[in-house]
Amino acid sequence: MDPIEEKTSKTVDIYRDTWVRFLGYANEVGEAFRALVPKSFVWGSYAVATVYVTADAVDKGKKAAVAHGDNPGKTTRVAVAVVDTFVWQALASVIIPGFTINRVCAASLHLLGKTTKLPLPVRKWTTTAIGLSTIPFIISPIDRGVDYLLDASIRKVYNEEEKHE
Repeated sequence: MDPIEEKTSKTVDIYRDTWVRFLGYANEVGEAFRALVPKSFVWGSYAVATVYVTADAVDKGKKAAVAHGDNPGKTTRVAVAVVDTFVWQALASVIIPGFTINRVCAASLHLLGKTTKLPLPVRKWTTTAIGLSTIPFIISPIDRGVDYLLDASIRKVYNEEEKHE
């Protein structure tokens, strides 16, 4: 099959293949702006990212339910799809990147305060720019790390359960 035909025939996953994916990065943006905005904005960005994670997990559960029809073990496979997606997304889209950007921004604000005489507003905007510019560089390593973590832990449990069905 021609690679172009193959690409166009692939089903589009709204949570992974469209602009909706960027909602998963809302909390990283919130963390980057933490020095400039009220805390409620930052918490709101986490709410957006958490809704994205939950919606993706529910979507994957519905797709697993359709794929397994009335087959034995359907409930287990749906539960695995939901849990695996939710845990992966929570770690790779919210928890680890949010913590990473928070620490990058905190460290940069601290270092700018210790090493420069820039006014506080300039240091805060610089910190935000550093945080925002860090986001593209952390996505792939975090995704790969979470894949490795889940493959070495809970996915082993899923695979063992599937063998016994």
